[in-house]
Amino acid sequence: MCVYGYCRISTKQQSIERQIRNIKTEYDTAVIITEAYSGTTMNRPEWNKLYKKAKTGDTIVFDSVSRMSRDADEGFSLYEELYNKGIEIVFLKEPHINTTTYKKALQNNVSMTGTNVDYILEGVNKYLMALAKEQIKLAFKQSEKEVEDLHQRTREGIATARLNGKQIGQKQGVKLTTKKSIEAKKQIRKYSKDFDGQLSDVDCMRMVGLARNTFYKYKREMKEE
Repeated sequence: MCVYGYCRISTKQQSIERQIRNIKTEYDTAVIITEAYSGTTMNRPEWNKLYKKAKTGDTIVFDSVSRMSRDADEGFSLYEELYNKGIEIVFLKEPHINTTTYKKALQNNVSMTGTNVDYILEGVNKYLMALAKEQIKLAFKQSEKEVEDLHQRTREGIATARLNGKQIGQKQGVKLTTKKSIEAKKQIRKYSKDFDGQLSDVDCMRMVGLARNTFYKYKREMKEE
Protein backbone atom coordinates (compact mmCIF):
# COMPACT_ATOMS: atom_id res chain seq x y z
CA MET A 1 0.00 0.00 0.00
CA CYS A 2 1.25 3.45 -0.90
CA VAL A 3 0.28 6.97 0.12
CA TYR A 4 0.38 9.60 -2.62
CA GLY A 5 0.09 13.33 -2.11
CA TYR A 6 -1.30 15.14 -5.15
CA CYS A 7 -0.48 18.86 -5.28
CA ARG A 8 -1.75 21.06 -8.09
CA ILE A 9 -1.45 24.70 -9.07
CA SER A 10 -3.16 26.31 -12.05
CA THR A 11 -0.08 28.13 -13.38
CA LYS A 12 3.67 27.77 -12.90
CA GLN A 13 3.77 31.27 -11.42
CA GLN A 14 1.90 30.07 -8.32
CA SER A 15 3.57 28.43 -5.31
CA ILE A 16 2.92 24.78 -4.58
CA GLU A 17 5.02 24.59 -1.41
CA ARG A 18 2.11 25.17 1.00
CA GLN A 19 0.23 22.13 -0.33
CA ILE A 20 3.33 19.94 -0.10
CA ARG A 21 4.03 21.11 3.44
CA ASN A 22 0.44 20.48 4.58
CA ILE A 23 0.40 16.95 3.20
CA LYS A 24 3.87 16.07 4.52
CA THR A 25 2.86 17.29 7.98
CA GLU A 26 0.08 14.69 8.13
CA TYR A 27 1.64 12.00 5.92
CA ASP A 28 5.43 12.31 6.10
CA THR A 29 6.02 9.23 3.90
CA ALA A 30 3.66 10.37 1.13
CA VAL A 31 5.00 10.24 -2.42
CA ILE A 32 4.36 13.77 -3.67
CA ILE A 33 3.02 14.30 -7.19
CA THR A 34 3.05 17.91 -8.42
CA GLU A 35 1.38 19.47 -11.42
CA ALA A 36 0.69 22.90 -12.91
CA TYR A 37 -2.62 22.50 -14.71
CA SER A 38 -6.17 23.83 -14.67
CA GLY A 39 -8.53 22.28 -12.14
CA THR A 40 -11.54 22.44 -14.43
CA THR A 41 -10.48 19.27 -16.23
CA MET A 42 -9.28 15.87 -15.04
CA ASN A 43 -7.33 15.29 -18.24
CA ARG A 44 -4.00 16.24 -16.67
CA PRO A 45 -0.77 14.37 -17.53
CA GLU A 46 0.55 13.77 -14.00
CA TRP A 47 -2.89 13.01 -12.59
CA ASN A 48 -3.51 10.46 -15.36
CA LYS A 49 -0.25 8.70 -14.48
CA LEU A 50 -1.21 8.60 -10.80
CA TYR A 51 -4.72 7.37 -11.58
CA LYS A 52 -3.32 4.44 -13.56
CA LYS A 53 -0.68 3.66 -10.93
CA ALA A 54 -2.89 3.75 -7.81
CA LYS A 55 -4.33 0.39 -6.78
CA THR A 56 -6.63 -1.07 -4.13
CA GLY A 57 -5.43 -0.17 -0.65
CA ASP A 58 -3.52 2.93 -1.74
CA THR A 59 -4.32 6.40 -0.45
CA ILE A 60 -4.39 9.70 -2.35
CA VAL A 61 -4.16 12.85 -0.23
CA PHE A 62 -5.23 16.32 -1.37
CA ASP A 63 -4.79 19.58 0.48
CA SER A 64 -8.40 20.43 -0.45
CA VAL A 65 -11.16 19.21 -2.74
CA SER A 66 -10.36 22.01 -5.21
CA ARG A 67 -6.97 20.40 -5.88
CA MET A 68 -8.76 17.27 -7.12
CA SER A 69 -11.32 18.99 -9.30
CA ARG A 70 -13.18 22.26 -9.76
CA ASP A 71 -15.90 20.62 -11.82
CA ALA A 72 -18.68 19.24 -9.62
CA ASP A 73 -19.97 16.46 -11.86
CA GLU A 74 -16.55 15.29 -13.01
CA GLY A 75 -15.13 15.47 -9.48
CA PHE A 76 -17.89 13.41 -7.90
CA SER A 77 -17.76 10.85 -10.71
CA LEU A 78 -14.02 10.42 -10.15
CA TYR A 79 -14.56 10.18 -6.39
CA GLU A 80 -16.95 7.26 -6.87
CA GLU A 81 -14.58 5.55 -9.31
CA LEU A 82 -11.70 5.69 -6.84
CA TYR A 83 -13.95 4.61 -3.97
CA ASN A 84 -15.18 1.58 -5.93
CA LYS A 85 -11.56 0.65 -6.75
CA GLY A 86 -10.80 0.53 -3.02
CA ILE A 87 -8.57 3.62 -3.06
CA GLU A 88 -8.78 5.87 -0.02
CA ILE A 89 -9.21 9.61 -0.67
CA VAL A 90 -8.23 12.18 1.93
CA PHE A 91 -9.01 15.90 1.83
CA LEU A 92 -7.12 17.72 4.57
CA LYS A 93 -9.45 20.73 4.55
CA GLU A 94 -12.69 18.75 4.07
CA PRO A 95 -12.25 15.59 6.18
CA HIS A 96 -16.01 15.12 6.40
CA ILE A 97 -16.01 13.81 2.82
CA ASN A 98 -12.99 11.51 3.06
CA THR A 99 -13.78 8.04 1.72
CA THR A 100 -13.46 6.57 5.22
CA THR A 101 -16.29 8.85 6.36
CA TYR A 102 -18.36 7.95 3.33
CA LYS A 103 -17.73 4.25 3.95
CA LYS A 104 -18.94 4.54 7.54
CA ALA A 105 -22.11 6.21 6.39
CA LEU A 106 -22.81 3.32 4.03
CA GLN A 107 -21.85 0.54 6.45
CA ASN A 108 -23.43 1.88 9.64
CA ASN A 109 -26.93 1.31 8.42
CA VAL A 110 -29.80 0.85 10.82
CA SER A 111 -30.26 -2.89 11.36
CA MET A 112 -33.39 -4.56 10.08
CA THR A 113 -35.83 -6.06 12.60
CA GLY A 114 -37.71 -8.57 10.49
CA THR A 115 -40.98 -6.72 11.11
CA ASN A 116 -43.04 -4.15 9.29
CA VAL A 117 -40.82 -1.51 10.88
CA ASP A 118 -38.19 -2.52 8.34
CA TYR A 119 -40.06 -0.56 5.69
CA ILE A 120 -39.32 2.59 7.68
CA LEU A 121 -35.75 1.57 8.47
CA GLU A 122 -35.04 0.87 4.82
CA GLY A 123 -36.12 4.43 4.04
CA VAL A 124 -33.84 5.74 6.78
CA ASN A 125 -30.88 3.81 5.35
CA LYS A 126 -31.50 5.15 1.86
CA TYR A 127 -31.72 8.64 3.29
CA LEU A 128 -28.36 8.27 5.08
CA MET A 129 -26.70 7.08 1.88
CA ALA A 130 -28.23 9.93 -0.12
CA LEU A 131 -27.14 12.41 2.54
CA ALA A 132 -23.53 11.19 2.39
CA LYS A 133 -23.47 11.51 -1.39
CA GLU A 134 -25.00 14.96 -1.24
CA GLN A 135 -22.30 16.16 1.16
CA ILE A 136 -19.62 15.05 -1.29
CA LYS A 137 -21.36 16.64 -4.27
CA LEU A 138 -21.81 19.85 -2.30
CA ALA A 139 -18.07 20.11 -1.64
CA PHE A 140 -17.27 19.81 -5.35
CA LYS A 141 -20.02 22.27 -6.25
CA GLN A 142 -18.56 24.78 -3.81
CA SER A 143 -15.17 24.35 -5.46
CA GLU A 144 -16.74 24.90 -8.88
CA LYS A 145 -18.53 28.01 -7.61
CA GLU A 146 -15.25 29.48 -6.38
CA VAL A 147 -13.90 29.34 -9.94
CA GLU A 148 -17.04 30.95 -11.35
CA ASP A 149 -16.90 33.70 -8.73
CA LEU A 150 -13.22 34.35 -9.48
CA HIS A 151 -13.90 34.67 -13.20
CA GLN A 152 -16.81 36.99 -12.52
CA ARG A 153 -14.71 39.22 -10.24
CA THR A 154 -11.98 39.32 -12.89
CA ARG A 155 -14.46 40.36 -15.60
CA GLU A 156 -15.95 43.02 -13.34
CA GLY A 157 -12.49 44.31 -12.42
CA ILE A 158 -11.48 44.62 -16.08
CA ALA A 159 -14.74 46.37 -16.96
CA THR A 160 -14.31 48.83 -14.06
CA ALA A 161 -10.70 49.54 -15.02
CA ARG A 162 -11.70 50.27 -18.62
CA LEU A 163 -14.48 52.60 -17.49
CA ASN A 164 -11.87 54.46 -15.43
CA GLY A 165 -9.65 54.80 -18.48
CA LYS A 166 -6.99 52.32 -17.40
CA GLN A 167 -5.01 50.33 -19.94
CA ILE A 168 -5.75 46.58 -19.82
CA GLY A 169 -2.94 44.41 -21.07
CA GLN A 170 0.02 45.48 -23.15
CA LYS A 171 -0.45 48.43 -25.49
CA GLN A 172 -0.16 47.57 -29.16
CA GLY A 173 3.26 48.42 -30.51
CA VAL A 174 4.87 48.67 -27.08
CA LYS A 175 8.00 46.55 -26.76
CA LEU A 176 8.04 44.13 -23.83
CA THR A 177 11.53 43.47 -22.47
CA THR A 178 12.14 40.27 -20.49
CA LYS A 179 15.19 38.26 -19.44
CA LYS A 180 14.28 35.76 -22.14
CA SER A 181 14.13 38.39 -24.89
CA ILE A 182 17.41 40.00 -23.78
CA GLU A 183 19.25 36.67 -23.87
CA ALA A 184 17.66 35.66 -27.19
CA LYS A 185 18.70 38.95 -28.80
CA LYS A 186 22.27 38.44 -27.63
CA GLN A 187 22.28 35.05 -29.33
CA ILE A 188 20.74 36.45 -32.52
CA ARG A 189 23.36 39.21 -32.63
CA LYS A 190 26.10 36.62 -32.15
CA TYR A 191 24.96 34.08 -34.77
CA SER A 192 22.81 35.90 -37.37
CA LYS A 193 24.54 36.97 -40.59
CA ASP A 194 22.52 40.21 -40.39
CA PHE A 195 24.62 41.16 -37.35
CA ASP A 196 27.91 39.62 -36.12
CA GLY A 197 27.43 36.00 -37.18
CA GLN A 198 27.34 33.78 -40.25
CA LEU A 199 24.07 31.84 -39.90
CA SER A 200 21.00 32.16 -42.08
CA ASP A 201 17.65 32.98 -40.49
CA VAL A 202 16.56 29.33 -40.49
CA ASP A 203 19.78 28.09 -38.90
CA CYS A 204 19.83 30.95 -36.41
CA MET A 205 16.25 30.19 -35.36
CA ARG A 206 17.25 26.60 -34.64
CA MET A 207 20.37 27.65 -32.79
CA VAL A 208 18.56 30.12 -30.54
CA GLY A 209 15.43 27.95 -30.21
CA LEU A 210 12.82 30.52 -31.19
CA ALA A 211 9.56 30.29 -33.09
CA ARG A 212 9.54 32.02 -36.49
CA ASN A 213 7.31 34.93 -35.46
CA THR A 214 9.27 35.59 -32.26
CA PHE A 215 12.58 35.43 -34.10
CA TYR A 216 11.59 38.02 -36.69
CA LYS A 217 9.97 40.19 -34.03
CA TYR A 218 13.23 40.30 -32.09
CA LYS A 219 15.24 40.98 -35.25
CA ARG A 220 12.94 43.87 -36.15
CA GLU A 221 13.25 45.35 -32.66
CA MET A 222 17.04 45.01 -32.78
CA LYS A 223 17.24 46.92 -36.05
CA GLU A 224 15.04 49.66 -34.63
CA GLU A 225 17.18 50.03 -31.51
